[in-house]
Amino acid sequence: MIVAEHLRKTFPGKGKAPVIAVDNVGFEARDGEITGLLGPNGAGKTTTLRMLYTLMRPESGRVLVDGHDVAADPEAARRALGVLPDARGVYKRLTARENIAYFGELHGLGAAQIAERTRALSTALQMDDFLDRQTEGFSQGQRTKTAIARALVHNPKNVILDEPTNGLDVMTTRGLRDFLKQLRAEGRCVIFSSHIMQEVAALCDRIVVIAHGRVVAHGSADELRAQTGESNLEDAFVQLIGSEEGLHA
Repeated sequence: MIVAEHLRKTFPGKGKAPVIAVDNVGFEARDGEITGLLGPNGAGKTTTLRMLYTLMRPESGRVLVDGHDVAADPEAARRALGVLPDARGVYKRLTARENIAYFGELHGLGAAQIAERTRALSTALQMDDFLDRQTEGFSQGQRTKTAIARALVHNPKNVILDEPTNGLDVMTTRGLRDFLKQLRAEGRCVIFSSHIMQEVAALCDRIVVIAHGRVVAHGSADELRAQTGESNLEDAFVQLIGSEEGLHA
């Protein structure tokens, strides 16, 4: 379970005033559920995720990962997290298997544990046909699958994915959606960001809508549609962020 409380993060601006990237963001992501972060470009989604997985320190507020305060005990939080960041970089001179094994070793896993987890992840992500190929020259989908597998090699209870299907073809996207459902069925806490309304509506138990660094709405897809009186999630989203745009006009 991941809990974000009153998160705030600013960056230096061109003038004297700082740019507020995240402003008092708070939400709860539960075990056995998929929580989606939805918002326009520049809304603060990636900055929020980076604070959740310890890459950035919030200026105020806190993050709890399975009860561990990320600022007070970042190592414990990292052990409980599997992260696919916005940068998908894999080691090009290593095979997919070697990429996964390297991250397993960083997490202190033994060779037998790494081999077992690699087999399970390769099957779940349909990686068998390229598992022992050098990653240089991989397709976007193959790189993403490798990055997800190495992020989950230590079998974390909590999974954070930043736009996991970005740039993927239809069949790879369908496979990754099924994989996310499998993670949920295993009782894991899954957080992911996406721009794809169909994906969010189909996968997410709860949706957190962020605009201008603030949470402007949260709830299930049905609840957001009911709140706005719209029949589809895209129209509900436009209405929700439109009202926030008006406040900043």
